[in-house]
Amino acid sequence: MVVSTPVQHPGRRRPTLDRPALVALLLGLAGVGYRLVLILLTLPGSNSDEATFGLAAIHIAAGRERPVFLYGQHYMGMLESYLAAPLIGLAGPSWPVLRLPLLALYALFLWLMYRLTRRLCSPWFAVLVVGLLALGSERVIRDQLTVVGGRPEVKPAVVAMLLIGLTLAERRVRHRWLATGLFGLLAGVALWSDWLIVPYLVAAGLLLVWAAPRDLVGWPGVLLVVGFLVGIAPMIKDNLVAPDGQDSLSVLREISTKAGPVPSWSDRLRGGLLEGVPLASGHCPMDGCARWQQWFGPLYPALLLAAALLALVAYRRAAHRAERVRPAGQLALVVGAGLTLLAYVRSPLAAADPLGNSRYLSVLQISLPAVLWPLWLAAAHAGRRAAGAAGRVGGVVAAVVLAALAATALVGTARFVADAGSVREAERHTRELADAVRQAGLREVYGDYWTCNRLIFNTGEAVACGVLDGSLTPGQNRYPAYWQRVGRADRPGYVVEVGSSAERGLRRLLRDRADAAVVAEVGGYRVYHPETAVRPWR
Repeated sequence: MVVSTPVQHPGRRRPTLDRPALVALLLGLAGVGYRLVLILLTLPGSNSDEATFGLAAIHIAAGRERPVFLYGQHYMGMLESYLAAPLIGLAGPSWPVLRLPLLALYALFLWLMYRLTRRLCSPWFAVLVVGLLALGSERVIRDQLTVVGGRPEVKPAVVAMLLIGLTLAERRVRHRWLATGLFGLLAGVALWSDWLIVPYLVAAGLLLVWAAPRDLVGWPGVLLVVGFLVGIAPMIKDNLVAPDGQDSLSVLREISTKAGPVPSWSDRLRGGLLEGVPLASGHCPMDGCARWQQWFGPLYPALLLAAALLALVAYRRAAHRAERVRPAGQLALVVGAGLTLLAYVRSPLAAADPLGNSRYLSVLQISLPAVLWPLWLAAAHAGRRAAGAAGRVGGVVAAVVLAALAATALVGTARFVADAGSVREAERHTRELADAVRQAGLREVYGDYWTCNRLIFNTGEAVACGVLDGSLTPGQNRYPAYWQRVGRADRPGYVVEVGSSAERGLRRLLRDRADAAVVAEVGGYRVYHPETAVRPWR
């Protein structure tokens, strides 16, 4: 009997995990497993915006469409639909299948964040960052696992770009031209996916200019530009053929300059810092922050300033360029977060609807290592013998703040899990509604925006739905083909919320035939199938 044993060649070392890496791996697996369970349970709940991405994935898988931007828009890239299309083509449309690529993006982001934090700070601090990112309140999970465009894919792209810049600065890349080309490609794809990432692209670009100025000329520079153009090519192509006023810049300018009173800076700062930052960080429930939950908001810019000062001091004290790489990377994270926060509080949306728009700050997760690093250093310094009384007190306060952040994230995660039952019940009602519509023999119906595209996706396009507003007039129909199909139907149905203005208007039109037209009632909705077509807008 011959037993083979592995032979380790001289000079070749097996990659091993040290203790921090092993703990980080376990925490990361827990975070991925937690999100996998949520995906299988369709948590958070679905909606029609997400369904629009799912319908685009169906069209891509079938070869019917090659959308660049979200249907009905000209600024939100469709990369998530393209990632889901192969899975939907194999397994058919379902919410777990649609969301699975986002789980892979989250796992990649977690791994890259560990690598970045360990390189810029310390191994055990990287474990803390991974642990915090593994937790997830409803707001955080919604930004990570719902297919609504942009944020899940741009975050790992930016972290990868920062790592490329650091590696180039440390001269640890053999094929530097390939690294610069990949940097450009990631920047182009990120910009196509979501314009909100521009501040971090600026920060990563500045780091690249500092790290490898010589690589921006010659072939590496050419490949950087080529990679960027390839990544952003879908946006360029769409904008070249877009009608006047429908290009991305015009649409974004219109969104950011809507008519109405301009909120004061104090209102925007209050909405951005006291609501937006705690919500995006997972320290508040979805319905808003209580006063005692807003403490992290005003602390955030103070921590950014402290991180910037620490990095600048370390940069100036460094004797060699190699010693300046870490503070340069930390400064890039500070710049990205600072520009993102400034852009957010400049917008009237920060004051007008902080609850609905806090999701735009979810990219601040990228700068979590820089923000928490001053607290970690202060807590570590308190344990040294050389620390004075002030240092010990400051260290204890810093440790308490870190513990409070971890505790609030854990509480937010537990609250989300505890509230999952009501979300699951709502999802069950949407599936029952789709079944009831099909069992009634309906293939074309009218409904409101938050019903239509989700109904279409839940039926795998067996049912088409045209969007009406509360006055029974045409609403936001992102994909005109559905509206046209329902418009050609001889006898379309109606799916309306019980007691809504749309139902009251429909019953007024049907008069004494209203009760006879009801064919189903499910989950707070009634399905009507009138004997003759009812289209009051015509």
